[in-house]
Amino acid sequence: MKKTAWVCFFLLLLLPGLLYAQRRTVQPYWYTLEQGKRYFRNGAYGDALRAFEEARRDREAMYARMERTMIELLSVPEVRRLGDSLEQVEAYIADRNRYEAAAALKELYYRIPKESLGNSAKKVLEELDRLKAYPEAEYWIGEVYRLEGETLIALGQYEKALARQDLLETPGFNVEILYKTAELLRLRRNYPEMEKRLLEIIEGNGPDGRPRDFLWTGGGGSPARNAMARTLETQGMGRFLTLYRYADPVVERAHRLLGFYYYAAGRHIPAADHLMFAFLMQTSTLIDEVLKHRFDYTFTSLDALIDEAARRPAMSSYMAEAEYYKTMYYLGAALYGSLKVNAAREFWTFTAGRAAGPWKGRSELQLRSPFVERALERP
Repeated sequence: MKKTAWVCFFLLLLLPGLLYAQRRTVQPYWYTLEQGKRYFRNGAYGDALRAFEEARRDREAMYARMERTMIELLSVPEVRRLGDSLEQVEAYIADRNRYEAAAALKELYYRIPKESLGNSAKKVLEELDRLKAYPEAEYWIGEVYRLEGETLIALGQYEKALARQDLLETPGFNVEILYKTAELLRLRRNYPEMEKRLLEIIEGNGPDGRPRDFLWTGGGGSPARNAMARTLETQGMGRFLTLYRYADPVVERAHRLLGFYYYAAGRHIPAADHLMFAFLMQTSTLIDEVLKHRFDYTFTSLDALIDEAARRPAMSSYMAEAEYYKTMYYLGAALYGSLKVNAAREFWTFTAGRAAGPWKGRSELQLRSPFVERALERP
């Protein structure tokens, strides 16, 4: 009995470690990441950080094992005589039942198209090494540090994630990371780098490989923008909104933030261009929302559209979130700074009549005695 009791005692001591080892063996890295997200959402940031770091280590270790397996295989004299032919290496693996190597290739082909390897065994090693990176984990580690106020560490983590954005599993997730990066750069007053990141959102390519903002970069570029600006400046916002319709929630905020930044920096012409795009995208989104409920709706005037928005809480919430009247006010201010006085007054007249709070008061002040706000070296 005494011996049995001691055995039971030691088993109880070993059990937690055995269970932990079993969990570490069975639980895949992506599941650990999801666990970390749950901790994060529940405010358990210490547990979340540990889970994210564990997920990063587990992924790196998994692909490192696969890389070692392939290195050992390719070092076999018989295989070395096959040269760099992946086809022949695969045949060797099948003939000799090299299960670990077969599993490594299966995992690799799941992650990347086999044809991208160009029948090169050497390329297999390069890709397995590249796949050790886990940009999602780097991002979420950064999120924990951001919430803890460690902005410099968080920025470093976001940059690590962006350096391997080609491995992100969610299409377009790099845009969210770019926005987070730009916001932290703004808080740290690193405005040139903030500008670069916001421009990267607008001028980069989407998941389909085409320009993310096709009207800005791929739909005519500067000539298209010039034509839009001429319509706005000479024929007014009503005609502008009748001729053009362009809703793109992914890049709208980047245009808006750049517009505010350029105006604060005294760069009125690019400010007007970006705020014009933000205003068009915001208004097009409002029109699209009305069309969801009234298929026969036709845009007639901005006043009528805002009346419609006032009756729909979702539209009013969107206007607040998108800083609609602030966008209009600063678009007017940027146009005035670009010597487009009549166009500026039209925007200020509208915001003075329809906005509430500071944008109403500031618009009324501009209408009484227009002025260009002092350019700030650091907005």
